[in-house]
Amino acid sequence: MSDPTPVAPDVPVGSPAVTDSAPTRPLYWSIRRELWENRSVYLAPLGVTALVLFALLVGMLALPGKLGAALDPAQQHIAAIRPFRTAPAPIMAATFIVGMFYALDALYGERRDRSILFWKSLPVSDLTTVLAKASIPLVVLPLIAFVLSMAALAVLLLPSTVILIADGVNPARLWSEVLLEQPLIMLYGLAVHALWFAPIYGWLLLVSVWARRTPFLWALSPVVLAVVERVAFQTMYISALLKYRVMGAMAEAFVAGPPSRGDVTRVMELDPLGFLVSPGLWIGFATAALFLATAVRLRRRGEPI
Repeated sequence: MSDPTPVAPDVPVGSPAVTDSAPTRPLYWSIRRELWENRSVYLAPLGVTALVLFALLVGMLALPGKLGAALDPAQQHIAAIRPFRTAPAPIMAATFIVGMFYALDALYGERRDRSILFWKSLPVSDLTTVLAKASIPLVVLPLIAFVLSMAALAVLLLPSTVILIADGVNPARLWSEVLLEQPLIMLYGLAVHALWFAPIYGWLLLVSVWARRTPFLWALSPVVLAVVERVAFQTMYISALLKYRVMGAMAEAFVAGPPSRGDVTRVMELDPLGFLVSPGLWIGFATAALFLATAVRLRRRGEPI
């Protein structure tokens, strides 16, 4: 009589299916759990994208008049490309703001609603949990911003092309910039700012796991220190440091700093090598690693509040 016990598939012990995917599985599901529990991570940028599209599509009603008033093809191109350079900025800004509010509440919220007791009972380490939460503002939200920005450009491309052809303007240059240069510039800009803001997100996660109440006020403590320094010592070292961390990415990641008009329109303005060798980037990485390591240790001893 044969043994009815089912036999598992013959998988070698050292195969990639066992050794490679298993370590990343808890992190993958932890990130998915964060998206399930925090729908604002993608709903808020989606709402901003809808508002931006509505405003720009309404504004396009005046585009034929602007093209007719333009004196030369260069001015016509500037009028046609302006909506495409405007659309990504508020979408990207929204994702960075959402990321900061998310990081500030990510570890505080689970202590406040006592769900930390349930999550700590699962076979998921504190390191994996903190890394999953850090991945939302550092990886997931920039990708969401890129996808939504590209979707917005695609929606704007069709009416712009129709208007240009109706006015006798060749849309080839517009398509070249929107489909080739703009995506590269956006992806680079999102990656640069995500990496540059890493210590900010790390600090907010540290405050989130440590503060017993009003984490927002604790998160502003560096600003308070800057004010105290200014009043007490008449110096602005902390203010300069905070300003550099918030706005310094443009100066470090683009050729000759940010352009005077405030936007980047050409791939030749990107300076990835200069950004990678910037001391500010690596000091920020070290600071972010210190903040996250401390957050892991504090969560290990964390209790509901």
